[in-house]
Amino acid sequence: MSDFSTCDLCDAHGADPALRVLPPVFASYGGRRRFAGPVSTVKCFEDNSPLRAAVAESGWADGAQGRVGRVLVVDGGGSQRRALLGGNLAATAARNGWAGVVIDGAVRDLAELAACALGVRALACVPLATLKRDSGQRDLAVQLQGVWVRPGDWLYADDDGIVLSSGALA
Repeated sequence: MSDFSTCDLCDAHGADPALRVLPPVFASYGGRRRFAGPVSTVKCFEDNSPLRAAVAESGWADGAQGRVGRVLVVDGGGSQRRALLGGNLAATAARNGWAGVVIDGAVRDLAELAACALGVRALACVPLATLKRDSGQRDLAVQLQGVWVRPGDWLYADDDGIVLSSGALA
């Protein structure tokens, strides 16, 4: 799933109401600058317990496109006070086949994230780790920066932006 351009996807499918574009507020921190796949979601606030559980699972999905890595979309409530993802969890996600993680929140361990074969987009970097309260939810519709994201949507990310659709586009 590396042969796509979000600009081309927007040109080809821009009139389709199922196509959504996330605002340009997400910075790239991972070793993969371009990634795509079906979405799984997590909703948590300053507690990465459900994110930790998600990346410990297989990130692979089998479908019409063959076997592809999924993308974990995390509604962190936009918090930039605590990092939801760091080097250890990113390495676990890459090892388990996840294509990428998009976080409406913060990350840490930038050097480790950059060396990891995982796409990572987030709002910011902060060194403080999360609390561990085992709170949060999995695989529900979430809103990132005003855009709805649902489990099973397809997410495409490259240097030009992040595009979502209700089904595979490329």
